[in-house]
Amino acid sequence: MRVVSSKDEMRRACRESSRPLSLVPTMGALHDGHLSLVDRARSDSSTVAVSIFVNPTQFGEGEDFTEYPRDLDADLELLQRHGTDLVFVPDVAEVYPPGFDTWVDVGPIADRLEGAARPGHFRGVATVVAKLFGIVQPDRAYFGQKDGQQTVVVRKLARDLDMGIEVVVLPTVRESDGLAMSSRNVRLNPEQRNAAAAVYRALAAGMNLWSSGEADASKVRDAVRQELEAEPLLEVVDYVSVASPDSLEELDRAGRGAMLSTAVHLGPIRLIDNVIME
Repeated sequence: MRVVSSKDEMRRACRESSRPLSLVPTMGALHDGHLSLVDRARSDSSTVAVSIFVNPTQFGEGEDFTEYPRDLDADLELLQRHGTDLVFVPDVAEVYPPGFDTWVDVGPIADRLEGAARPGHFRGVATVVAKLFGIVQPDRAYFGQKDGQQTVVVRKLARDLDMGIEVVVLPTVRESDGLAMSSRNVRLNPEQRNAAAAVYRALAAGMNLWSSGEADASKVRDAVRQELEAEPLLEVVDYVSVASPDSLEELDRAGRGAMLSTAVHLGPIRLIDNVIME
């Protein structure tokens, strides 16, 4: 496994690698969700590249950039065990050198849901993903459904800019109680960790209502919100959404393929999760 910190060296390494080449972009603090992407990339590809970069431009003022979990040594050990070929670990100045001032705007889908709660977040996401795609030039890139809106943004980015990259989205990996795996989960204390299970339980309540035949999206949202509000440690519910999987516009009728999602605050962190209605 080759660990690279400079853009030029990463470009050379990727040009010299066997194809197909797959990229798994991450912010590190790797868990089984990330590793499921690496394993799938390994099965699909001759060369697997993973990036580890905590991207400051997708964090807003007052968010947890400095507290975001980091453990590079543990990450590299895991990636070695899972057959990774190249690991790109740039510092901030390498990605955003002095004078950098070019940004990617993917349009209205970036202003809904997470974009409304975190203005500018997806400008940062789209820009860093575009830079990683430009440096690595992968044939495929792998993302988890847990960050549902991000997958929509990245697919639009790759399509609209004719990047020729297949964006592969894999199912959310969950803990035994349904909590979506996230690097931030390690910041929850035991009581908060138990309460966090309410997020998936709430989404499941909405799914169960829909599966029983209820197509009124407002009633599905209400079922989710009621379950969330029953957990006293969930301090704020930013949104409960039933949205089009393509435009992320809110739906009046919940149909197959819609994305049911929510974001809540629990102690020091913000939890997001979603399920696809199918």
